[in-house]
Amino acid sequence: MTLRLWLWALMAAAVPAVSLTDAAEPARADLDSLRQLNRAFVELARKVSPSVVVINVVQNESPAGLQDMEDEEQTDNMPPGFWKEFHKQFKRLPVEKTIGQGSGIVVRENGYILTNGHVIEDAESISVQMQDGKTYKATVRGIDPQSDVAIIKIDAKGLPAAVLGDSDHTQVGELAVAIGAPFGFDYSVTFGHISAKGRSNLIDSFDGGNSADQDFIQTDTLINPGNSGGPLVNIEGEVIGINTLIQGLHSGIGFAVPSNLAKEISEQLIESGRFIRPYLGIGMNAVRDEVELRELIGGIQDGVVVRKIYTNGPAAKSNLKPSDIIIAVDGQPVATPQQLRTIIRGKKIGVPVTLDVFRQGKTIPIQVSPIEWQQPAPVLTKSKSVPETKGKPVDLGITVKPLTPALAGQLGTGLTEGVVVATVDRNSLAARNRIRPGDIVTSVNQQPVGTRKQFQAAIDKADVKKGVLLNLISGNTARFEILKAE
Repeated sequence: MTLRLWLWALMAAAVPAVSLTDAAEPARADLDSLRQLNRAFVELARKVSPSVVVINVVQNESPAGLQDMEDEEQTDNMPPGFWKEFHKQFKRLPVEKTIGQGSGIVVRENGYILTNGHVIEDAESISVQMQDGKTYKATVRGIDPQSDVAIIKIDAKGLPAAVLGDSDHTQVGELAVAIGAPFGFDYSVTFGHISAKGRSNLIDSFDGGNSADQDFIQTDTLINPGNSGGPLVNIEGEVIGINTLIQGLHSGIGFAVPSNLAKEISEQLIESGRFIRPYLGIGMNAVRDEVELRELIGGIQDGVVVRKIYTNGPAAKSNLKPSDIIIAVDGQPVATPQQLRTIIRGKKIGVPVTLDVFRQGKTIPIQVSPIEWQQPAPVLTKSKSVPETKGKPVDLGITVKPLTPALAGQLGTGLTEGVVVATVDRNSLAARNRIRPGDIVTSVNQQPVGTRKQFQAAIDKADVKKGVLLNLISGNTARFEILKAE
């Protein structure tokens, strides 16, 4: 039963049918609990609203068209950057600039305001409106794109700062209230409850999900465009989340950045204007979500599998390989990418961390020294085509040729071992797994291959019904794919 249905049931039980002779009798004590709940919501809104602000942003870009917004409404699992236009209300100005609107939370009485990064990105000017109608010009203090957390500053003192609660203690099922400016209707209050915690994989890896902090609180509290950056609060009036994402209008599914993560990042943004984020340079996924890999290698049920290794990151300089499974970081077990990110986020730049890695049935230690995250992890670059060469077709639907120094130079790689994909049969297993001419195969089922003969021998030993694990270099990114016959 949803919260709203529960409230209707409570009211129905509290107000019994009465005869005309009973109409003048005083209200029964059964209404007391409902009155108390009503007063609690009223007091909560009265307590928190003065700490909420409406943020108006003028940007140097044209507004999204109506059709674009309709398309976005139908699209699920979009990253904060994609939802930027969708979360805002637009008006065309004579000078072809746009107005975006969002919400924010006063976190320090001297004018520091917490909001979402996508609310204020590309801003030419920012203004902040308080509940009493006062407006201030604001400047950007800092943005952390990976968490979508930002801090802006206004010149004011004695502001009512919100209380940031401990989101780790938030429980699924407890009441939650959102306050913000959905569709420009400022200081709107909606209520619901916490639907889930620890939601991840909302942002696809190709949209920066590999480096993004994805530890969202899910709520059925109604959140709409304009609520972004505003608070999700508990019944005590403590901020437990920063409303950030929605999954379609009127769906009753919204997501908030946990207050503990927002607090950690915002404090560093306030102090230094930026958040220093340690970076390993890997794309990853939970082993529990990699059913085929788990069945293929056996002996492991939990951990984080290395999906990609980026050449500009420190992992590329280590012994770490795609398809390795990280089961612990400095002795702390990890089962999800977010757990790994959280641990790494607390490490120091340049100080090696020890990864316990499961590979070929054994656990080995690998040291990686995190660097400071500077820019989004690169997406796969388009591989150069390789002239078709004669080669014996294999069941995977590809032919390969040796990686010569000349070919390595043509492909822009420093690798000296591996075989290069020459052709890919249309509708083959390889094609369905996005393997392209120019990709470099470095191992088959975790066995290194440096010649066509080694590659073919490894394929002959493999069982496509169980799956064939290929480690590849695509452009500047190391990755793996499992080719499995259906």
